[in-house]
Amino acid sequence: MRQPDKPAERAAGGVEGWLTENEGALLYRLARDCPESAAIVEIGSYRGRSTIRLARGSRAGNRSKIYAVDPHRSEPDNYSLLRKNLTAAGVDDMVVPIRKTSVEAAAGFKAPVGLIFIDGAHEYDPVLADYEAWFPRVIDGGVLAFHDTITPGWGSTRLVRERIYRSRYFRRIGLVDSITYGEKAAAITAKDTIRNRYLLLLNYIYSAALTVPVPSAVRKLGKVIVKKIQ
Repeated sequence: MRQPDKPAERAAGGVEGWLTENEGALLYRLARDCPESAAIVEIGSYRGRSTIRLARGSRAGNRSKIYAVDPHRSEPDNYSLLRKNLTAAGVDDMVVPIRKTSVEAAAGFKAPVGLIFIDGAHEYDPVLADYEAWFPRVIDGGVLAFHDTITPGWGSTRLVRERIYRSRYFRRIGLVDSITYGEKAAAITAKDTIRNRYLLLLNYIYSAALTVPVPSAVRKLGKVIVKKIQ
């Protein structure tokens, strides 16, 4: 991965949220590399920490619009804070907030999607609904990314294990901190399948390390292996 974009890092750094700097750098890169004429969709914007990184990355690339989907129902003030933070970061022109649920937004969404970042509710049924609603709208070669995919027992962790690592339609899967991402493909090779299963094993190891002590040497070896195959 390239070095983080410092202006984007500073712009998003003061915004409340749970995105790490490594994850922010990943979203910046994925948005920058989003195919031309394809939209970028974010499910779960909160106050805009990840939205800003996506917008800054897109501006450095093909300038795809960011469709920030979040109903903002439980905490209505977050919507005004989102707009305020986008303006302060100078990216309000790049972002189209959509105050609907993920499934509602998908039903009326017509543009092809080149990148989607799913970070809404993390229980299994909601994240599965997000996946099923948006997967058909992502172009071949587009990327699906999911936040919080190593926490034991979380629906987002289960979802990527079932629908990404074990899928016949994803290649170039990667894991950065807690974000799992993969490139959608019409079909994958046997080599892709073997690589995906190996990464699934690493996901289980990292997840177990959150609850069961794992020797530091094993954790370091896992990080080295992931870097070599990404």
